[in-house]
Amino acid sequence: MTDAGLRHGRASLGLSFGVQGVAFALLVTRIPAIQDQYGISDGLLPVFLAAVPILAGAGSVATEKVVARVRPSLVLRWAQPLVLLALLGVGAGREMWHVAVALGVFGLAVGALDASMNMLGVSLQRAYGRSIMTGFHAAYSLGGIAGATLAWAGARWELSLLASYLPVVAVLLPAALIGSRWYTEGKSAERKLPDGTEAGAGSEAGAGSGSESAGGALSFKLLLPLCLIMTFAYIGDSTVSNWSAKYLQDVLGSSEQLATVPYNVYMVTTLLGRAVGDLGVRRFGAVAVVRGGSLLAAGGFAVVAVAPGAWVGMLGFTMLGFGLCVIVPQTFAAAGRMFPGNSDAAVARLNIFNYVGFLVGSPLVGALGDAWSYRGAMLVPMVLVLATLVYARAFGPEPARYGGGHERPRTADVG
Repeated sequence: MTDAGLRHGRASLGLSFGVQGVAFALLVTRIPAIQDQYGISDGLLPVFLAAVPILAGAGSVATEKVVARVRPSLVLRWAQPLVLLALLGVGAGREMWHVAVALGVFGLAVGALDASMNMLGVSLQRAYGRSIMTGFHAAYSLGGIAGATLAWAGARWELSLLASYLPVVAVLLPAALIGSRWYTEGKSAERKLPDGTEAGAGSEAGAGSGSESAGGALSFKLLLPLCLIMTFAYIGDSTVSNWSAKYLQDVLGSSEQLATVPYNVYMVTTLLGRAVGDLGVRRFGAVAVVRGGSLLAAGGFAVVAVAPGAWVGMLGFTMLGFGLCVIVPQTFAAAGRMFPGNSDAAVARLNIFNYVGFLVGSPLVGALGDAWSYRGAMLVPMVLVLATLVYARAFGPEPARYGGGHERPRTADVG
């Protein structure tokens, strides 16, 4: 594979992450407008919201099976347009069944999209021979900020959902389709069997992506620590996205306007942290970066829990953004290192726990807040994030990245 091919593949995958960030932000930040357009009751709304991550998990499971036969890039090439069209369907419908179908398609497609994007990211990182995974997630964060800004503008100008979504989809859909021409899959790492023979060399075509491919059978027992870390990280993330505004206003006594700031600050710090995260991994190693991020995130939750006022609370949410941002991309990368001949299957299974954390986090904090106190509830994700330290060794060591001491590919210096 040429250096230019890797650079083009990296740029096109970065575009895909960014487009997904825009689409997801446009959906979740306009939930009140979706509820009003379709007359969804407060009691029924949680059912719709829970259905999306549940179906996304099903889409991720299905993707593991599909990529045993076709390239992950092919899955991504068709899943991303489907996500954008489903978003447009949410804005264009009028009946309850319209939004139910559109959200169902959105959820399934998002699961396939998230899994295949991260499969390609892990594969490209292996081909580069150095950490680039966090940069892809930085592109997602940037897209999320852009999508949230577009959603704010649509709400400010009182645009209908269709009027808000149509121009965005009209721009992003052809861009994603054109960019998909340069999707690139790095060569799978070779593994040696005990008798010295190769357990399948893998290929750029995605062969050997199934759970019995090169590198031996995928062991869920070995993958479990990373699954728990992924769950804990998304419990923390969903706590910020769902409860930061309410916490600042109801617990810390801020104004309604100021209460909207923490999540925006969290998104910006997530972007900044991910923009430099790969440099930190190259300099200090993934284990040290994940440990540092976990400690910083736990400290952020502690600051939020004891904050005497709104501005100290925002400092805590700022710490959370810088801390949590590195954990998820490095968890995907660690799965690829752990199962170099089965990285696609490992990523697909790990991706399910993204949605588990999202589903568990918000109800958990809400239930604890109502039964106990919201300050106390913030200590639970703090403890869970700290638990990442117990499993931090799963993110190393460095030699394990390339199949047990193999030399790094010559493309390690690709820009």
